[in-house]
Amino acid sequence: MSAFDTGRYRSVFAEIGKSETEIRQKIQDAVHTFFYGSEEERIYHPVGDDMGYLEDTGNHDARTEGMSYGMMMCVQLDMKEEFDRIWKWSKTYMYMDEGENEGYFAWSCQTDGKKNAHGPAPDGEEYYAMALFFASHRWGDGEGIFEYAREARAILRACVHKGEKGRPGQPMWNRENKQILFVPGSEFTDPSYHLPHFYELFALWADEEDRAFWKQAAEASRAYLAKACHPVTGMNPEYGEFDGSPMKKKMPWGESHGSFYSDAYRTAANIGLDCLWFGVDCGQYQAPLRLMRFLGTDLEGARCVYETDGTALDRTVLHPLGLLATTAQGALTVPKEDSDDPQSDWNVAKRWVEWLWSQPLRRGGRRYYDNCLYLFALLALSGNYRIIMDGRRE
Repeated sequence: MSAFDTGRYRSVFAEIGKSETEIRQKIQDAVHTFFYGSEEERIYHPVGDDMGYLEDTGNHDARTEGMSYGMMMCVQLDMKEEFDRIWKWSKTYMYMDEGENEGYFAWSCQTDGKKNAHGPAPDGEEYYAMALFFASHRWGDGEGIFEYAREARAILRACVHKGEKGRPGQPMWNRENKQILFVPGSEFTDPSYHLPHFYELFALWADEEDRAFWKQAAEASRAYLAKACHPVTGMNPEYGEFDGSPMKKKMPWGESHGSFYSDAYRTAANIGLDCLWFGVDCGQYQAPLRLMRFLGTDLEGARCVYETDGTALDRTVLHPLGLLATTAQGALTVPKEDSDDPQSDWNVAKRWVEWLWSQPLRRGGRRYYDNCLYLFALLALSGNYRIIMDGRRE
């Protein structure tokens, strides 16, 4: 039975022998460093009396990816002040209220709020909407931009209906195959954007006319992920064709992004969380374990970039902690079992979770992406990344 049905969330950390005190301290230390550590450690920056942003420390900007991630972390951790600050910064500087992308958020801004681009990235919108619904349920709706549920529904309305009824722009989902797009109007997708566990909840809380669409999107995404993850390696591409194959066309900057690289790492984590929350397996739940087995019984296999069939490329992993964290979060698809065989499914998954537990947060200029994925993995593997309904963290 899924957590949605039972309200119970497994703690894989507890299953590998960590005490509640150890787990709680691990999370508290990571959260403090992430939000309030030294300048060399933290990601979050308060601004004035009522705003704040998360910095992509490798690119020195604020991105809807990180801002919406920060809001999801905050609502899970009951950090309302930080949530509201991040949301107000997003609405003040990133939201676009006119033009082709009216109703969306600019995917990148300078840390003073100036937009670097006027295009959106759909993973930001879906995380914003989910975090806002959870905030509405956890803290209740306020006024203006803090009427969280109304704001969430407006984002999803734009995602589905732009281009209809005289609205300018293009939707973030392909309305025919129900797959999320890499950017509005694109003819391909990003497997790590597919979050069927979010769409199941949008099907409950979005505008009533769109609830059937979101239910279909959840089904479409699970079927897509089963095709996009390689049947031997478990790897998926960064960008993919709608049929699940790796992206072949090169982007304007010269890359096809059809390999297993930075964006792609998130897919195993997303599959793990979907398994925890809803447990609807369309063949995708075997992918994280295949990935763990392919990368090996030590971390040597997680140091280079691969084609999805496992062909090694002469490129070094840019986000090693992110890869470790997301792969370990995929252990949520593997049931605990008693076995003396070191190559049993559970013992393989357990080894990845133990490796993650032993790792500190990343330091240095590239810490943003890795540490976001690390913190999400800590929450998910401790049973603290939850569906928030009716004022409760179910």
